[in-house]
Amino acid sequence: MGERLEQVRPTGEIVVGGLPIDPTDAEDLRILHADLDAFYASVEVLKDPSLRGKPLLVGGTGSRGVVTSASYQARAYGCRNAMPMGQARRLCPLAVAIPPDFASYRRYSKRVLQVFQSITPLVEPLALDEAFLDVRGARRLLGPSIQIARTLRARVREETGLALTVGVAGNKFLAKLASTRGKPDGLLVVPPSRALAFLHPLPAQALWGVGPAAVATLARYGLRTVGEVARTPRQTLERVLGAAVGAQVAELAQGRDDRQVVPFEAAKSVGSEETFASDLDDPEQLAREVLRSAVRVGRRLRDGGLAGRTVTLKLRYADFRTITRSRTLPAASDNDTEIYEVARDLLARLRLGRVPVRLVGVSVSNLSSGGAPQQLRLGQEGAAWAAAVRAADAVRARFGDGALDRASLAAERPAEAFEEAREARGG
Repeated sequence: MGERLEQVRPTGEIVVGGLPIDPTDAEDLRILHADLDAFYASVEVLKDPSLRGKPLLVGGTGSRGVVTSASYQARAYGCRNAMPMGQARRLCPLAVAIPPDFASYRRYSKRVLQVFQSITPLVEPLALDEAFLDVRGARRLLGPSIQIARTLRARVREETGLALTVGVAGNKFLAKLASTRGKPDGLLVVPPSRALAFLHPLPAQALWGVGPAAVATLARYGLRTVGEVARTPRQTLERVLGAAVGAQVAELAQGRDDRQVVPFEAAKSVGSEETFASDLDDPEQLAREVLRSAVRVGRRLRDGGLAGRTVTLKLRYADFRTITRSRTLPAASDNDTEIYEVARDLLARLRLGRVPVRLVGVSVSNLSSGGAPQQLRLGQEGAAWAAAVRAADAVRARFGDGALDRASLAAERPAEAFEEAREARGG
């Protein structure tokens, strides 16, 4: 990495510049970035220990499948997340490829989050497998930040069986960089007084906001490392990258990031999308997939104690054109059937005929907490139906999404369909 790293006890821990850490640095080390290693693949190994040590690819197994998680054994062959599954299997023919089980991933994620929140209430989840923690207050009870990171890693492994990498630093940017470079199953500490020694030898793309286009722009000016960017006048960076990105890059290149850990941000929407291995042009099958997505969304709303008023249908055609249609309900709902009825009507109004579709999604926004307001309803929308829906939720939570389904969804799905099942929280 260019900076001097010294191994310290126990194995797997690194402190930039080595020990000891002076009191000022110790006080400023307040941010942890905790990141589960190869999360989806690791959960699959816990579910099936016979997979341990094997190259494992989690993702869509059809012709359009994408890798969502690769074990470190598979990464040794060049496989990586977001790679087409076909390409990954060519790189590693011996890899075991399995479809994702999002119900299991959510359950494990919830258990890990509970461990985090037992350490500090200042936890900002970024995804199912990572979060920022501000441990300033926790240090009075649990000791220095490095000790808290050790405790966090030990408890996650003991209580879930999962490996956790933690970066410890004075701000979010450096903590995230530290966890990325501490993987797998490591602890990397960046004391503030040694931050620039850690940061400046890194490639320019290590800076947030510097994507491929910005990397190419900086390279044209001979700026290939963070240190070279840091030595460039801010006005020059703003001119070549734009005012907003240039100003952000100038600050980050000096190791400065004043963003706080936000313990909770209300979800903006809850949704489910599915990309099909083969395009769908059968209106009945398409309506069935809309129902499947609506059922997932209803369950996720109830799991989160949320309800929403605006239902959005999303379609992507075979030529990659994407359209959305929305409707707002008079009252917030977390009811599968009500969500589906709106989405189905939006679909019908498109009058698609036999137009091929490659992706369908349903989402609910305009959210409120506390779930849907209860009111007296007749027929399937009454109390008995609500109780049945929640009983089905409990069965799926324990045994997986495939344990129980509506009869109308029992028909054979399109060949090799792959559920991306993205939860559009914070969308």
